[in-house]
Amino acid sequence: MLQDVLIMMPEWMKQPWSYIKMDLRVIFALACSSSAAFLALKWMGRERIKRQIKEARSKRDHGLGQMEKAVQRFKLENPGTQSACILSLPLAELAEKLKEESLSPETVLYTYMEKALIVTQETNCVRDFIPECEHQLQEIKKQKAKGLLHGIPISIKDHIGYKGHLSTCGLAHFLGVLQEEDSVLVKVLKRQGAIPFVLTNVPQSLFNYDCSNSIFGQTMNPLDHKRGPGGSSGGEGALIAGGGSILGFGSDIGGSIRIPSSFCGICGLKPTAGRLSNSGVKGPIDGILSVAGTVGPMARDVDSLAFCMKALLCEDMFQMDPTVPPMPFNEEVYAGSAPLQIGYYDTDGYFLLPPCMRRAVHKTAMLLQEAGHRLIPFTPPSVDYAMDELFLKGIFADGGSFLLTMFEKDIVDPRLKPQVTWLRIQKTVKRVLAKIVKPWFPRLASHLNALCGVRSVKNLWEHHEKVMAYHQKFIDEWRKCQLDVLLCPVLGPAFLLGYPAKILPAVSCTMLYNVLNFPAGTVPVTTVTEADEEELRCYRGLCGDPWDKKLQEAVEGAVGLPVAVQCVALPWQEELCLRFMKEVEKLSQEVRQK
Repeated sequence: MLQDVLIMMPEWMKQPWSYIKMDLRVIFALACSSSAAFLALKWMGRERIKRQIKEARSKRDHGLGQMEKAVQRFKLENPGTQSACILSLPLAELAEKLKEESLSPETVLYTYMEKALIVTQETNCVRDFIPECEHQLQEIKKQKAKGLLHGIPISIKDHIGYKGHLSTCGLAHFLGVLQEEDSVLVKVLKRQGAIPFVLTNVPQSLFNYDCSNSIFGQTMNPLDHKRGPGGSSGGEGALIAGGGSILGFGSDIGGSIRIPSSFCGICGLKPTAGRLSNSGVKGPIDGILSVAGTVGPMARDVDSLAFCMKALLCEDMFQMDPTVPPMPFNEEVYAGSAPLQIGYYDTDGYFLLPPCMRRAVHKTAMLLQEAGHRLIPFTPPSVDYAMDELFLKGIFADGGSFLLTMFEKDIVDPRLKPQVTWLRIQKTVKRVLAKIVKPWFPRLASHLNALCGVRSVKNLWEHHEKVMAYHQKFIDEWRKCQLDVLLCPVLGPAFLLGYPAKILPAVSCTMLYNVLNFPAGTVPVTTVTEADEEELRCYRGLCGDPWDKKLQEAVEGAVGLPVAVQCVALPWQEELCLRFMKEVEKLSQEVRQK
């Protein structure tokens, strides 16, 4: 009977070990082939990305070549153009000369094109030429009424949509996707007679205040090529500071207009989100509601910012984007001269900025007081809470997973690797690391916990509620002090290349006003002195932790570079903010001219 059973048994049961060995060999072979296939696919993916990058660079170089040929053609046909005189004119004066036709739009456009080529050869700030500008040049001649920006050449940031051009956000993922129509901002600028002629470079993903990406490379600061121009509107900052653009447009969700303006020694305004249209402005992550991002102007002086806002806040803007409140520019507020109640502080209690920055705030406060304004010390409430629990958790509500998928489809720029490394750490590991480092590095612990994001939709709703509650708390403090405006630091001076990704939380001074959605602008007021540099050697920061040490290293050797301050107003009061910025600019210039 046993023999019958053995006969009926399957073959694998008679010799199980031989079959197990065979299965293990099959499993091993499958594992090896799967691994090989995965590596092959990954290699093919990287090669595809490299080809896309090579093609994008080639197109950019071709565009710059077109730009150079256009300039040379114009110069041959129009010898003796007084370029230096044109480049030195303030925006309002240039606009007036174009309106009265004592200068031609062709002369101005090709003069700025030539200068932009020189600046980008030195700094790598232009991402692409917009050849359609020559067609736009002809179009404005047909306009019956001359807009406020008639014939003014302007530059725009990489991701501000322009029909037929890329909006890369510094990511290879978006190469090959051309914009189907102009953004509302570009449409209104064209209606006002402006001529967009170049797109400018940005950091990979925009979520950094350096200006480098794996496609178009690193943009340098025109004032010191060992330093960055700030970000993410760094290409704009470099081009305007170098004289290659008279008016540019950036965007700001954590300081991306104000930091480049500070690093490059120009003026920039972050309006209240919604005051200008964001329609057609592409981001790597759209739909973030906890923290408000916005587009805004950048220029050499405050009057240019005000002139630009006056041009943009027009019926065309309100009709093309009905979500923009129909609030024309209030010239009366901007031209006001009544004394202001000005709150001020030199540190937000989260990141102590370099000595030159604190000196700039106190020096500006003293000048304002001497001019008849009332200065009131102000302490912004709970900035550490606003930084970690509101800003970071709002930006990285998903724990950074969506942004990480973008990086996985790309070649990570070396400048951003420290930042991407933190995103790649699993949430559980981040929480464990946070507990380990908390006793000696509490800011990093809070940072790691914040990067874990929110755990559910319910938590996201609670987060939105916390943001609204903080808005009210801040406004209550503002009203308690009866403030009109606020004077405070902005990050600076310009960092040495590679440092922004190592100390992302240093943007607390600017990101606060994105959380609050207050209008805020940057005005250069002084430069770094030898005394500032000497005092920097004793700098220990607020916590004496590695971030404070990195900040000290980032700004070393900056003697002679610009130092700015930040001017803030309540929501929808851009005109008052600009009026305050103008007062700061005027007083600072008077001191420098003595």
